[in-house]
Amino acid sequence: MENYQLLIDFHKSANRQGPGGDAETGRALSLAMIDQKAPLKIADIGCGTGASTLLLARLLKAQITAVDFLQDFLEVLEGRAENMGLSEKITTLNCSMDNLPFEAEDYDVIWSEGAIYNIGFERGVIDWNRYLKVGGVLVVSEITWLTASRPSEIQKYWEGEYPEIDAVSSKVCILEKNGYSPLAYFVLPDHCWLDNYYKPIQDNFKNFLNRNGNSEKALAIVEAEKREIELYEKYRNYYSYGVYIAKKVGAPAA
Repeated sequence: MENYQLLIDFHKSANRQGPGGDAETGRALSLAMIDQKAPLKIADIGCGTGASTLLLARLLKAQITAVDFLQDFLEVLEGRAENMGLSEKITTLNCSMDNLPFEAEDYDVIWSEGAIYNIGFERGVIDWNRYLKVGGVLVVSEITWLTASRPSEIQKYWEGEYPEIDAVSSKVCILEKNGYSPLAYFVLPDHCWLDNYYKPIQDNFKNFLNRNGNSEKALAIVEAEKREIELYEKYRNYYSYGVYIAKKVGAPAA
């Protein structure tokens, strides 16, 4: 439990809990061909402290259900939404993404940036299909190999962290087999990792350690993050987050 609370403390002050960017969220929105003036119902699953939720609320005429299993993150989101005058467009929901209390075919859009790995890409796109209307749009970002082969050091690291990491062709195949027609795909650029995610983390190292008495567990979290950053700087040509945009055309394969 102490480690869990340390991770919450480490991440909750950040604008983003994973790689991404406002421009890239906007690009995904454009590629999804979503009518910004239509009254939409959107679920943002694994929303964290709400970077994508808040942007979608600003840009769209939508009611957004922002889902996260960490109440601490949702409280930050609620505060930000209130300060931005967006509270009426956003409802927070504290629950796990593998146990969503949604009605069948209730949503026009399901959005999930940097979070589907928590249950795995394949399970996520299959499970969430039921909540989308036919013709509705799924937008998810997923860590993806960018090349057919890569150095063993980075291969072993990410296969240990997330065994479902794979090439874009495999991810698109999963979508096609499970009731979706792919619409678009693009790769998050370096600044989404270095400037938007890693730099704020690095700037927080000292304060985080001070807040937690430079404990052994706090130091271990910082060292793990430093290792991840080091590997990205060394091997960023081989992997990134891919943004997958697909339309629901039917139910998943049996």
